[in-house]
Amino acid sequence: MHDGTVISAFTEEQVSRLTGISVHRLRYWDRTSFFSPSFAAENRRVAYSRVYSFIDVTSLRVLSVLISQHNVPVQHLRKVSKKLGEMDNSAWARTTLYVMNKKVIFDDPQDGRQREVVSGQYMIGIPLEQVVSDTRRDVNKLSDRSAEQIGQITQNRRISHNAEVVAGTRVQVKSILEFAEAGFTPEQIVKEYPTLTVDDVKSVVERDRAA
Repeated sequence: MHDGTVISAFTEEQVSRLTGISVHRLRYWDRTSFFSPSFAAENRRVAYSRVYSFIDVTSLRVLSVLISQHNVPVQHLRKVSKKLGEMDNSAWARTTLYVMNKKVIFDDPQDGRQREVVSGQYMIGIPLEQVVSDTRRDVNKLSDRSAEQIGQITQNRRISHNAEVVAGTRVQVKSILEFAEAGFTPEQIVKEYPTLTVDDVKSVVERDRAA
């Protein structure tokens, strides 16, 4: 081990013990090009013709988990194993794998973003706290009124059955007058109807008195 790099070589038997994958299966994966050892003789019949690196062993342990625990399809894992083998020891130390819909996703050690290992497609993160905050902001904007609407009275057949209301709100003029007649001050009425302003209330009361 030097500067975090592990340099080792392992036989089939050692790899089998380390990964839980049988020698028979390791040879089958090699023959079918699903996973071949980093150091392999052209003639696989000679002794020690398959020698695995540390990264090979680590990759195989990951593949074993993905197959046995997460049922990730072998076709997908063929491509995943290639990607895993391309990473160096330092990348392995910085990488976390996830499984979603039987596909492998990881935190890209280059930029820390999550992406699907094989396609390279990045996952789109949606911070829910920000969504909630933005929604609250936009809901509050719904009640924003322009300066021209303050103190104005309107009628619309789609709002409060065509009753007179303060512009930009659904507060009926008659409701404001009922509170005023009961002795409520403009400030107290605004507490009952937060979408109103004191000027709205005064305008309604003054208009009624002038009528």
